[in-house]
Amino acid sequence: MKKTPSLTSDESQLFRDAIKGTRKIKQDTLRAELRPVKQKREMRESREMLGIGHFFSDEYQPHLDEEGPTRYVREDVSKFELKKLKRGLYPPEIYLDLHGMNQNQAKQELAALLSLCQKENIHVASVMHGIGKHILKQRIPNWLAQHPNVRAFHQAPREWGGDSAILVLLDIEE
Repeated sequence: MKKTPSLTSDESQLFRDAIKGTRKIKQDTLRAELRPVKQKREMRESREMLGIGHFFSDEYQPHLDEEGPTRYVREDVSKFELKKLKRGLYPPEIYLDLHGMNQNQAKQELAALLSLCQKENIHVASVMHGIGKHILKQRIPNWLAQHPNVRAFHQAPREWGGDSAILVLLDIEE
């Protein structure tokens, strides 16, 4: 192994004069093993800031009727509530427009909407998914059926969006 020659006192003084007035550089890179943990923590914190407390699964497939309009009623809720939604007797208090969003963005916005409804005591929401390639139209009912505060949902009447929207009845604690 080859040793490097040590600096003489003159060279050492020249070096000190050359770096005079500089400051130590702060290390700004992360070690590779810490990066995923930090990203997960940041994602969790951002979800908490948005108030998103419920996460939707893409694998869950609820038993929804394939025939007719999109509809769902929770087991402990009267079927009459579903009829009221269908007839438009519950006007929406808030609207969410998901046009142009991908699935992840739509999922986050839907979770944020449901959280906001719970905070603001909003009982009926309209979720406009559009027609397009029917991707969001198929996914949104599956996500809504998973949420514990969703009492029922039905395809919106024509005046509130028709085939391209869903009216959601929420269970809000008084």
